[in-house]
Amino acid sequence: MSLGNVARTVLRRTVVVVACTLVVVLVGLAGAVWWVVRAPLPTVAGDLQVTGLDAQVTVTRDARGVPTLVASTAHDLFMAQGYVAAQDRFFEMDYRRHVTAGRLSELVGADEQALAADTVVRTLGWRRVAEQEWDLLAPATRDYLQAYADGVNAYLEGRSPAQIAVEYTVLGLRVAVDAPEKWDPIDSLTWLKAMAWDLRSNYDDELARARTYSTLADVASVDALFPDYPQDVNPPILSDALTSDTSASASGADVELTSEAVQGALASAQAALDAVPHLVGEGQGVGSNSWVVSGAYTTSGLPLLANDPHLSVSAPGIWMQVGLRCAQVDADCPFDVSGFSFAGFPGVIIGHNGELAWALTNMGADVTDFFLEKVTGDAAVVDGTRVALTTRTETIEVAGADPVTITVRSTRHGPIVSDVLGVDAVSRVPTGGVATEVSLAWTALTPNRTADAVFALDTAGDAAEVQAAAALFAAPAQNILFATTDGHIGYQAPGLVPVRAQVVGSSLPSDGSWPRPGWDSAYDWQGYVAPDQLPRTLDPPEGYIVAANQAVTPAGTGPFLTNDWDYGFRAQRIRTLLVARLATGKVDVADMEAIATDARSAAADVLVPQLIALDIGSGFDADGQALLRNWDRQMDADSPAAVYFAAVLQDVLAQTFSDNLPTEAALDGDSRSVELLREIVDDPSSIWWDDASTPRVVEGRDEILTQALVSARLELTAQLGKDPSTWRWGTVHTIAPEHPVLGGDGVPALVRALMNPDPRPVGGGSAVVNATAWDASSDSFDVVSAPSMRMVVDLSDPDSSTWVNLTGSSGHPGSSHYADQLTAWSTGLSYAWPFTAAAVEADAVDRLTLSP
Repeated sequence: MSLGNVARTVLRRTVVVVACTLVVVLVGLAGAVWWVVRAPLPTVAGDLQVTGLDAQVTVTRDARGVPTLVASTAHDLFMAQGYVAAQDRFFEMDYRRHVTAGRLSELVGADEQALAADTVVRTLGWRRVAEQEWDLLAPATRDYLQAYADGVNAYLEGRSPAQIAVEYTVLGLRVAVDAPEKWDPIDSLTWLKAMAWDLRSNYDDELARARTYSTLADVASVDALFPDYPQDVNPPILSDALTSDTSASASGADVELTSEAVQGALASAQAALDAVPHLVGEGQGVGSNSWVVSGAYTTSGLPLLANDPHLSVSAPGIWMQVGLRCAQVDADCPFDVSGFSFAGFPGVIIGHNGELAWALTNMGADVTDFFLEKVTGDAAVVDGTRVALTTRTETIEVAGADPVTITVRSTRHGPIVSDVLGVDAVSRVPTGGVATEVSLAWTALTPNRTADAVFALDTAGDAAEVQAAAALFAAPAQNILFATTDGHIGYQAPGLVPVRAQVVGSSLPSDGSWPRPGWDSAYDWQGYVAPDQLPRTLDPPEGYIVAANQAVTPAGTGPFLTNDWDYGFRAQRIRTLLVARLATGKVDVADMEAIATDARSAAADVLVPQLIALDIGSGFDADGQALLRNWDRQMDADSPAAVYFAAVLQDVLAQTFSDNLPTEAALDGDSRSVELLREIVDDPSSIWWDDASTPRVVEGRDEILTQALVSARLELTAQLGKDPSTWRWGTVHTIAPEHPVLGGDGVPALVRALMNPDPRPVGGGSAVVNATAWDASSDSFDVVSAPSMRMVVDLSDPDSSTWVNLTGSSGHPGSSHYADQLTAWSTGLSYAWPFTAAAVEADAVDRLTLSP
């Protein structure tokens, strides 16, 4: 269970009794209901005085409550942004800072799971690293962060918890709820660590390889389950990137992964790291689509750019839309930018200014490594020598109970994570009497200047300025696509990417895909890839660039980034759609929006030809198979064939690969699942078709596929009815944003109804452009991650751009803007995105003046 889930579980347990009390209040006291729900809603029109402003700031809000701020100085602009963020989203901000600082126990009191969560976060030291970053930042960035914090605190000043968020009222029915503490600039910096953690790339695959090895006991067999990127089928982002080789060679020790001690330590590390907060996204489906088209191929003659980050589903959604404008744009106040921000951090993360638009997708660079450590006492073995561990003491405050003190141990690679949940790896001593621990090396634990990069992107105007911003963007490593109003399109890779030596004489790959022997310095990181060596391109001859988490460069070219890419089926589908559209004309905004909601299933393209070729007779069983014969392979919400295929895919994966894997490594239907199926679908006798649960029988492809067709027919008949023509993918594939504290099953239905927007049926799926991912290793088709927003930017006319958020602009369940974009989002629609002063003014519904 992730720490984000732990946090939600703990908070829900705390509020169940509270919520029951609230239900009584809600039923019996209608006036109190109105007050509880409406009291926190902010003032959005009129005049307010704000201590600390230098001059007036105008805040207009459109029909969906999206604010645009106009100020005379950068200080006032970011102070007003902090004020408005606190108006709309403060409980979300406060909840995040408690989790990311390892202070959940302060909020919920004595609770084992809360303490475990705090222990893990304190061990990783997110806030400690953020504190170290403060002095590295440019003075202007520090000023912006401080102004933002001052704005948050100006809003909090003089307001009771009940006036800030309804969640505090609910919590206050059972425990004492003090006024929230002041916001601090480090609170904002720490949020960047949560973002970097959730988008850190391949650590799950690295641990999965090691745990799978305990079952298969063969490196080649394990590697077969993590195939090479299929660049002959799905081309990488770039074909002409830099070609420098940044790896070195060294001789090193071997490592045995089958020992009980090693597997115990790996299991402990997995359990500990599963407890880390996932406040942005986790697991299958987390990624993004982005693509940019040159003006040579657009109806306007200038570029179009699209982006839709695939992140976790929550209420409120992850993004907060905002426009930030200096009344006069100059060197002292250089901002004229609009887009998607994080509540709790100033500036815009993804969006456009008057000269440039940019998109972010997860690059997937391997920025974490697990090191197996030989630890005895207070030292770890390095090249035959004992090297002292670094230790520090952390005190965790617990509401209503005594504080808890923990000791954090670190090797030269990073914090030891295998024992932070109390699993004693020392009790499983391997040959030689040396205990095995697992430490974590992660680039984001190195103090960096990612915060500077945010403001550099907000004001960038050309490729050189994007490259300069990228050099600061240490973590998370993201693909940056951009387009300019003077007609250029480009790609830039940022990020702090480790250089690893090619170790000679090891039975395991030394490229970061497997845990590494920490006792041998040959496996240590050799530094980082220089920013000017990271891949980039400007105005490629194809006239478009697609970046959707696939490989960045062809194998063997450019610096080594990772082996664990998304396998590129979404990217190739976007490319296919662009090529088809350009064959008949040029691309416009509507075409870009249509591509974003395409639901063609890559898994169906692989399996359906074989499924419909099987002879399974006629009648009941064949009625399901018949749905696939004329299916367009679109996972549309109203499609009977889509839901039938999804059920078939579940069964196929369970009987082929997943039956050979540990439970935690079961295939979930993602792009790796599709690639594995693609590799064996034309080989009816592949060993992977054999169902491991039937050792006396050796199955082949046709037997497994037939069983899946029949089983899916039975399963869906029980769930959806006997007539397949009435089945609908959207009946079972729903998106249900859930409040992190008061949205769970343990909370009374009346409270959940207030906190959670109604579920919506949606199309899409895993390894699909419309990436409403579901977990095929579970028994549910529910959406687990999704496009957290969608945007299309028209560089010829920014007012012709479109955007939509997953839920809404407000974090208040009582606000009409809490989920007023969800219906449009779920049906593939977007809203006009005004940018120019005239367009914003014409779109304004509410006007608020903030005065000194």
